[in-house]
Amino acid sequence: MDLGIKGKKVLVTGGASGIGGAIALDLAKEGARVAITSRREVLLEKALKKMGGRKAGHYASTISLTEEDSPQALADQLWKNFGHPDIIVNNIGDTLGITDPYCPISDWRKVFRLNLEVAIELNNLFIPSMKKKGWGRIVNISAGASMENSGPAPYCSAKAALTAYSRCMGRILATEAKDVVMSAVLPGVVLTEGGHWDTVLKERPAHARKYLAERCPLGRFGKPSEISPMVLFLCSKLATFCHGAIVPVDAGQAKHYFNVS
Repeated sequence: MDLGIKGKKVLVTGGASGIGGAIALDLAKEGARVAITSRREVLLEKALKKMGGRKAGHYASTISLTEEDSPQALADQLWKNFGHPDIIVNNIGDTLGITDPYCPISDWRKVFRLNLEVAIELNNLFIPSMKKKGWGRIVNISAGASMENSGPAPYCSAKAALTAYSRCMGRILATEAKDVVMSAVLPGVVLTEGGHWDTVLKERPAHARKYLAERCPLGRFGKPSEISPMVLFLCSKLATFCHGAIVPVDAGQAKHYFNVS
């Protein structure tokens, strides 16, 4: 199947490992030029090498996007060294270990900054060029926790806002630039090296087994490579009717009902 993204320029935030790393690598395999970000230079260089390196037209930026003005700084880097992205995958997100629902508002802001605000800032910076070219794809990586009470309150709330934003902006973009498509993917529990469930498996294996038995019909964690294909489809030329699509990829884990566009 021809996804029509060969030669397209793509930005994947948090693209050095985990779900973002799988997405970036698969995009590179499809012939896209991929820019990835991470705070960890060692991981960035390793991922860049896997993708084919700078000689293949890829780009890496060691940047902490939650810092004030960092999204603008990244945009300036890309415009100078890479070009205007045709596709954005807003992948960064985490609980930041903030689990107390009564935590200070400053902690809530940290979670919202990482999981919502950075994506909005980057989208606002790059959507004008997509509109000018008449083509663009934006895929926001939200979470199954955005649609149900599953996880820390600050994280669930931030991801719920990201999902609502994706739906609203998808509809708005459909009226403004018919081939600029925003959507969101909602992964279920995915095992990533050094991630939350990797730590739980090592430190509390009984809890992990109980969670899988009670919450996951498939009885196992997902793999980053099982999330990536859906993201690639939404990045492709085939996603022409996916404005505002909210797509769970969770092996039936979530118990809610909702419309999937």
